[in-house]
Amino acid sequence: MKIGISVGYWGAGPPENVERRLAEAEEAGVDSMWTAEAYGSDAISPLAWWGAATKRLKLGTAVTQISARTPTAMAMAAQTVDHLSGGRMLVGIGASGPQVVEGWYGAPYPRPLERTREYVEIMRQVWAREVPVEFSGRHYQLPYAGTDGTGLGKPLRSTVHPIRTDIPVYLGAEGPKNVALAAEIADGWLPLWFSPKSDAFYRSALAEGFAVPGARRTAETFDVAGVVFMAEDEDVELAASRIKPIIGLYAGGMGAKSANFHNELFVRMGWGDVCQEVQELYLAGRKQEAIDAIPLEMVEDVALVGPADKLVDDFKNRWAPTCLTTLIVSGSQKQTTLARLVDEASRC
Repeated sequence: MKIGISVGYWGAGPPENVERRLAEAEEAGVDSMWTAEAYGSDAISPLAWWGAATKRLKLGTAVTQISARTPTAMAMAAQTVDHLSGGRMLVGIGASGPQVVEGWYGAPYPRPLERTREYVEIMRQVWAREVPVEFSGRHYQLPYAGTDGTGLGKPLRSTVHPIRTDIPVYLGAEGPKNVALAAEIADGWLPLWFSPKSDAFYRSALAEGFAVPGARRTAETFDVAGVVFMAEDEDVELAASRIKPIIGLYAGGMGAKSANFHNELFVRMGWGDVCQEVQELYLAGRKQEAIDAIPLEMVEDVALVGPADKLVDDFKNRWAPTCLTTLIVSGSQKQTTLARLVDEASRC
């Protein structure tokens, strides 16, 4: 197993001390760093900016939203960062949700699995650079085939010769069909809010994808890279209190009441009653009450919280035996604790 580090989403501005954290991560033997985007900062710019100060870390997006840029634009960005970093780029993409896609990007959301499949196929054509890119799908056409175009578009081949003609692609996914799609067409899966007690559920979904004729990888060569929130403190409850607002946002306010995929994920874990209360309070504007309604046990289902010894023991006994092959740490921890996790992961 490998350890990664997430520099995550921005709030009103960039997170502090990222350069120091990344230097400590490289020194500790961390394998990768990951950025993210929602509807504020993008993921590519900080990946290139902060990644420039690193020498060894793989550079991943967890995740970029496919509606934010066309597949050829994402392929261009990926091969550019891959060149600049000497072949360290990992392309994590996700479909996001209808509130963001239709509200922020002004694009239709339906059929996200089909859109994702087309998106990945086009990116790989760009990187392969074997012939000019042509694609005729339901969602993407290259050249443009609409009757409102000029009709002057022609197939083009990237002017850049990629360092790697097959850059690794990871899919962000939560539902079983999306997870199966990741196993079928991608090089890795980026789960969020992964719980060790859901391991069998996810192994089954992954197995479905690996079993599809022509699946890209097998379970032995596929990377399951889960973003896991972590808060280190001698007081377990205090550590958990740093994660509860994030769970409250995702389970309570991330998406419409009728289409909150994160809420549905926690419901599948057995937290249905809590999720209903959290969502109702959050959407009513009573955010602190929603956060207070989240029990410690729910936090510990999906996050690592507490003193260093507990963090390492929980990782070793609960997380390491799962289908995860990379644990991407998001949150606060001492460098010594991070190094202990790297050492423990190397034994798995």
